[in-house]
Amino acid sequence: MEKRTRIALLGSTGSIGGSTLDVVRRLKDRFEIVTMAAGRRIDRLVEQIIEFSPKYVAVAGPSELDELRSRWNAGVSGPLPELGCGTEGLIDCVEAAEIDFVVAALVGALGLPPTYRALELGKCVTLANKETLVVAGQLMTRKAKETGAALIPIDSEHNALHQCLHGASRSEVARLVLTASGGPFRALPAEDFSGITVEAALRHPTWVMGPKITIDCATLMNKGLEVIEASWLFGFPAEQIDVLIHPQSIVHSMVEFVDGSMIAQLGVTDMRFAIQYALTYPERMPTSLPRLDLAGAGRLEFESPDFDRFPCLGLAYEAMSRSGTAPAVLNAANEVAVQAFLDGGLTFTEIPRMIRRILDEHIPESIESLDHVLGADQWARSRARRLLSCAPRWD
Repeated sequence: MEKRTRIALLGSTGSIGGSTLDVVRRLKDRFEIVTMAAGRRIDRLVEQIIEFSPKYVAVAGPSELDELRSRWNAGVSGPLPELGCGTEGLIDCVEAAEIDFVVAALVGALGLPPTYRALELGKCVTLANKETLVVAGQLMTRKAKETGAALIPIDSEHNALHQCLHGASRSEVARLVLTASGGPFRALPAEDFSGITVEAALRHPTWVMGPKITIDCATLMNKGLEVIEASWLFGFPAEQIDVLIHPQSIVHSMVEFVDGSMIAQLGVTDMRFAIQYALTYPERMPTSLPRLDLAGAGRLEFESPDFDRFPCLGLAYEAMSRSGTAPAVLNAANEVAVQAFLDGGLTFTEIPRMIRRILDEHIPESIESLDHVLGADQWARSRARRLLSCAPRWD
């Protein structure tokens, strides 16, 4: 039997992690999970360990380690794999000598250290953690070039661009076009935004995702972060990257070429397609996943985004133009603001106001190291938390 590709899966219990495991399950003769990392969803993690038998598992912290051991001993026969926790545990996952692929599917800045370490080691990284490139794109892409590590996107939009750009030279490309569903408030009048509830914001019209990314889709910050990510992944400036609202979420992204031709990637809204493409690239393998029925899909609509109703999109373009540590500050402020909204500490319209305040207070610096960018990240988080504890916040 041909040797299987060995995977380190960071973020196994999240939506991307679950989809990755389903691809591995379907292609079990091609892939195996050697190490995995999860946060606090220990019940699901126990099920994954039983099914995929990783050699090493990392969790969020010591309390999760204790919970995992307790649940394992209470209901599972056989030995646990080797265990670790925290950032050190994440790095251990990617440092295992036998790892070929690292699937980086952690949410937030937590994914930076293990992803950077994987690139240092020359591993192939399939990336679903957009914050890695938003916060430290310069460092990550430079390191990948130095070591020859492949960096392949899993996000559906960037994965689509990767496919559309295949075989094209940079000089042939006029612009990249990222599509967005528009979220649940695409048609909501601006005067009604002040009454948006958490429950309403979590009802995404087409994708099933975790709460943080779902709120980012509702504010269009997710698309702003994707613009920054696309710039680093493909080497194009902001003025060559546009966003179009496409409610049907069938066209995942497009590339316009200098002769006016456009190539688009279409598919059903299922992340397993992008994950399988990334894991098998440059090959394509058959799949039993559902096919797109264009005749049944009906009308495909496109419209320009409303930067006034969705100021987070403009803030992302602004942070990108300021460069340096500005995107890291944008991302950190957004993470704190979104969590505060989910916890009832901010209204929906206060999310961009907090980000604007912190971005304006920050003087961008050029990025010299991962510690440097993480310092900017921590400054923004600390400042955001101080603002949350103050009233009024916006004077």
